[in-house]
Amino acid sequence: MTLPFLSILGLSVLALIFSAIRILREYERGVVFLLGRFYKVKGPGFVIIVPFIQQIVRVDLRTIVMDVPTQDVISRDNVSVMVNAVVYFRVIDPEKAIIQVENYYDATSQLAQTTLRSVLGQHELDEMLAERDKLNVDIQTLLDAQTDAWGIKVANVEIKHVDINESMVRAIAQQAEAERTRRAKIIHAEGELQASEKLLAAATILAKQPQAIQLRYLQTLTEIAGDKSSTIVFPLPVDFLNSLSQTMKDTTKPTEK
Repeated sequence: MTLPFLSILGLSVLALIFSAIRILREYERGVVFLLGRFYKVKGPGFVIIVPFIQQIVRVDLRTIVMDVPTQDVISRDNVSVMVNAVVYFRVIDPEKAIIQVENYYDATSQLAQTTLRSVLGQHELDEMLAERDKLNVDIQTLLDAQTDAWGIKVANVEIKHVDINESMVRAIAQQAEAERTRRAKIIHAEGELQASEKLLAAATILAKQPQAIQLRYLQTLTEIAGDKSSTIVFPLPVDFLNSLSQTMKDTTKPTEK
């Protein structure tokens, strides 16, 4: 009877010893409770706890990548969009992460969803599409401030997709087409204005120099003669003929000796 009893006792002692030993990895910490009250944070490495008196809860300190489920967001200009994001966070205070909140992962996930809807709902659709980096920073700042009491550090937030329904896609395409048409008309009008200003300046110069008008007239004749037309009827202005005859008289007039 003594030998079996001693064997059972020895096995029990060994079981207690093994149950008192914990090995925590470099990225793990152990939150130790003594009779239900917080005692200390231990680790990493070799940790010994008193069985039945002390309890230990492991906490992972590595960065956690959490996918925020797709949220239906109503923008400030009353456009319904589907948005999802990804949140990068980690535990920096194991004591708060275990004591202050029941499940820090689920709590951070729910808070990220509500914060995503709240922040994006304050902006218009164009801002969601064009200013995504700024929105990421705004969401990250709000999340980090609210999770600080849980010992959580939100390092980064990235909006992954902003999905719009088919009717809104067509409306945006029409808006973009109208904007391109407007810009084209403005550019054309500016070109017409600049051309009219140049023509006005040219007309002013030609009005001051009648010979320049004649040269321009002859140049136009030369350009038309180069075309493939067989017959050209081109009227000659009377003032042009008078000016030409006067020029010929001046050239044939004998010089005084």
